[in-house]
Amino acid sequence: MPLTGDRYEVMKALDKFVPEISEKYLMPVNEIWQPAQLLPKSDSENFFEEIRQIREEARELSYDFWVVLVADTITEEALPTYESWLMDVQGIDQHGPNNWARWTRQWTAEENRHGDVLNKYLYLSGRVDMFEIERTTHHIIADGFDIGTGRDPYKNFVYTSFQELATHISHKRVGQLAKKKNNKLLANMCLMIAGDEMRHYHAYREFIHQIFKIDPSQMMLAFSDMMKKKIVMPAQFIRESGGTIGDAFENFSNAAQRLGVYTTNDYIDILRKLTDFWQIANLRELDDAAERARDYVMKLPDRLHKISERSGVPKDQHIFKWVSV
Repeated sequence: MPLTGDRYEVMKALDKFVPEISEKYLMPVNEIWQPAQLLPKSDSENFFEEIRQIREEARELSYDFWVVLVADTITEEALPTYESWLMDVQGIDQHGPNNWARWTRQWTAEENRHGDVLNKYLYLSGRVDMFEIERTTHHIIADGFDIGTGRDPYKNFVYTSFQELATHISHKRVGQLAKKKNNKLLANMCLMIAGDEMRHYHAYREFIHQIFKIDPSQMMLAFSDMMKKKIVMPAQFIRESGGTIGDAFENFSNAAQRLGVYTTNDYIDILRKLTDFWQIANLRELDDAAERARDYVMKLPDRLHKISERSGVPKDQHIFKWVSV
């Protein structure tokens, strides 16, 4: 059923604002990087030598590193799931000539390059089992996902604001780790992806900023509700072949925390950044329920920090089917 009521009216009102955000935070096709620019050229005389170099450099990277890189790749390749989800939530005909439809398609086109380039790199590296990775990717798309937002555009934009910054952090740190091992190709690749994710983060947080101007109480309630549920990454339902939905996520998360790629403290820091940018402490004209929601959100970072101090990360590595020991 189509979205109706106040949220529909807000999304319709913001449609005219979308082109400005698109022009600012998305890039024209003839200016943005493409995977072929970052990988060895198959028609080059040096192609096989460059592949040998990739395989040599790949040996220097740790087991946990490969687990994280594989899971990041699978997450990026699940893009059809995310696009179909966004197409359904924004409340306006996504297949028509409106600005929300254009935004979703253009955002999808930019994101599509990430899984493409990472998949090719994994294939060339010689360190992973591509058959198992492909089966996991098949599963994560076929299984679908539930991030607790329903069709609510307010909650979905809270999620994308949070998730885009989280993926920026993860890709950036993976790139930094690769650079420390003198793997310049992979480092450059991950840092380029991280740059895209930062642009997308800026766009989605701006959408929320505009909604706060129009519908502050309902936007505050949506923000609080998402934080009570906790923002989970799209890979929450990731599984290996023969496994059950989501059974690989905790082990992947543990690997990411051991590497320092994405940690509980990063989650808390993202929450603080969003709270500051949206000026939650200074919002005016909130109703009583929204005031209580604001109070919850403002106290949450300190509460999460205390919990994180009591939590530990397992040191034992889980052996995945994706990565060769």
